[in-house]
Amino acid sequence: MKKLATLIGGVAAVATLSMGAQAQTLEQVKNRGSLNCGVSTGLPGFSSTDSAGNWQGLDADGCRAIAAAVLGNANSVSFVPLTAVERFTALQSGEIDVLVRNTTWTLTRDASLGLNFTGVNYYDGQGFLVSTDLGVSSALELDGAAVCIQSGTTTELNLADYFRFNGMSYEPVLYDTSEQTISGFEAGRCDVLTTDQSGLYGLRLQLSNPAGAMVLPEVISKEPLGPVVRQGDDNWFNVVKWVHYAQLNAEEMGITMANVDEMRTSNNPEVVRLLNSNEMGAHLNLDANWAYNIVKQVGNYGEMFERTVGMGSPLQIDRGINALWVDGGLQYGMPVR
Repeated sequence: MKKLATLIGGVAAVATLSMGAQAQTLEQVKNRGSLNCGVSTGLPGFSSTDSAGNWQGLDADGCRAIAAAVLGNANSVSFVPLTAVERFTALQSGEIDVLVRNTTWTLTRDASLGLNFTGVNYYDGQGFLVSTDLGVSSALELDGAAVCIQSGTTTELNLADYFRFNGMSYEPVLYDTSEQTISGFEAGRCDVLTTDQSGLYGLRLQLSNPAGAMVLPEVISKEPLGPVVRQGDDNWFNVVKWVHYAQLNAEEMGITMANVDEMRTSNNPEVVRLLNSNEMGAHLNLDANWAYNIVKQVGNYGEMFERTVGMGSPLQIDRGINALWVDGGLQYGMPVR
């Protein structure tokens, strides 16, 4: 806990020094010809590399969507893998242009680090992974357990709150990366691993015997995950924010990678404003094709979700609260007009 407090104080100091020094991110990205995007060091479904070294996942595709909107090429991304401890400093210092790394939006991070969250690309919650051999079916049976956890995360704080509130004790086993936590869990250095539930399903796939572990039913926190940019650069903040909204609007309108060219000829004014409007692009200092390029090269939000973490992926996570608002979920694209 003390370590976390010291860390937050340190990155807040860096934020103060760097504010105002990175206020032209959009022009920097255009001049560079590539987007420097901070991702995790490897979390299946969100940002991890395949056997050929290509980055995959919801967050990795979020980076590609920004590059498609700004540069017209979804492949113009330099992925920068960062640990939880490194991520905020990398953004504040200008090492990266945007952080898209399963990062929880909290008041402290929003108000004290010189950073802005641009939206929520995945609504998550913290859970627990245990070995089936442990013989427990509820987190309330974990009194005295050794818990593998990634340092520098909100999950450390949530874990302490949950065990204290329920009158239980635990022994934290800290690691710097998610890969280290799952390795520690498989090696028997802890009884339980805790992180966001989506991450648990992904990490379970890395075990030699995934069927030998189970995710307990309790969800102990709200974990709204989303992209982060530096404060003091409103244009860049708007660009990253509206990339997400464009993908949500495309899904609402039924615009997909497959039909976007046909839809581009539509006379529906909502579709025209999204896919072919000089005025809308100019508001963001982008060209008229910004949203078209996102959908054509990366897809709408639903397509991106399904292939990375959804039922079409190895994780097979239901849309749940990440469904569109018209389907009972929380994802809502602000109107483009």
